[in-house]
Amino acid sequence: MTLLYFLILLSVIICIHEAGHLIAAKIFGVYCYEYSMGMGPLLLKRQKGETQYSLRALPIGGFVAMAGENDGSEAYPDVVVPEGRRLNEAALWKRIIILCAGVFMNFILAFLLFSLVNLMYGYYAESPEPVIGSLIEGHPAEKAGLQPGDRIVSLSSDTSQMIPESYMDIQVFLSENEGAAITVTAERGDEQHVFTIEPEYLEEEGRYVIGITSAEPEVIEVTLANCWKYGFMDMQSSSKLLVRTLRRLLRGRGLNQLSGPVGIYNATEVYASYGLASYLFLMAELSLNVGIFNLLPLPVLDGGQIVINAGEAIAGRKLSTRAKTIIIGICWVLLISLMLYITFQDILRLVIGG
Repeated sequence: MTLLYFLILLSVIICIHEAGHLIAAKIFGVYCYEYSMGMGPLLLKRQKGETQYSLRALPIGGFVAMAGENDGSEAYPDVVVPEGRRLNEAALWKRIIILCAGVFMNFILAFLLFSLVNLMYGYYAESPEPVIGSLIEGHPAEKAGLQPGDRIVSLSSDTSQMIPESYMDIQVFLSENEGAAITVTAERGDEQHVFTIEPEYLEEEGRYVIGITSAEPEVIEVTLANCWKYGFMDMQSSSKLLVRTLRRLLRGRGLNQLSGPVGIYNATEVYASYGLASYLFLMAELSLNVGIFNLLPLPVLDGGQIVINAGEAIAGRKLSTRAKTIIIGICWVLLISLMLYITFQDILRLVIGG
């Protein structure tokens, strides 16, 4: 069953993304040859107007084929596209909206799923303020001199810094700087105190800790009226975490913590075992990740295509087909290399963990 859940997960996220491109393209009159659910050999097809809607054999995503998109017309040689109906002939602002529409749909899906999950659970535990609730005796925070009730106003290490807005931010920072010495600025009454803490590794938990706990979170009943608010809050906190992760990657840190298809497959098995709400939460997280990742300025992603289109408009001339091919080819090599490395790390974690 895990394989089925995994394929549904990927297909829903990718097909929703491609549907966004399709809808926007239709609105602006760009000719769409085909919208497909799945990849590979054709199983079923239905022609509706000028677009073929297809179901293909491999349930690993989907695609929309637009005229004028990366010169993909070669796959549909018998179709005569009316003048002005190609993507590369549309106004720049229309092209940007069409390219952004897939990401927008991923965000909408994530928002709806986060909201639904909160409604299914029936409650929402808000992350407490960045205040120490208690200290674990004998651990680094106590030894450094921190006290219950201290409000943490800033955290820093050799490589990063943060002004926490909630206790969850503190946990994220400690996770990102696992094992590194950290400087904590805490507010105690009207005074601020600075502490240097060396995290302690706990063998039984397999992680570094400093020995602090939060105050009790406020638990709020979730109804149909307010689930949207808490869905947005979940989406906001997940987005912040992903953006911080991307920044760390740009600094060359945290690469070994990424997960690819193998890691997602294992996560699917775990989340699905907890029930439908947990599975939908994973789908929301991945949809959000796919949306944000697609905004990166890489030529094979929507963000990169937006940059290329904007650059061509500013320069007043199009990038040559040869130059585009070289740039996209290099980008694909880098992405495939990264995916192979991530997959190797996923398998290594499985072997070590198993």
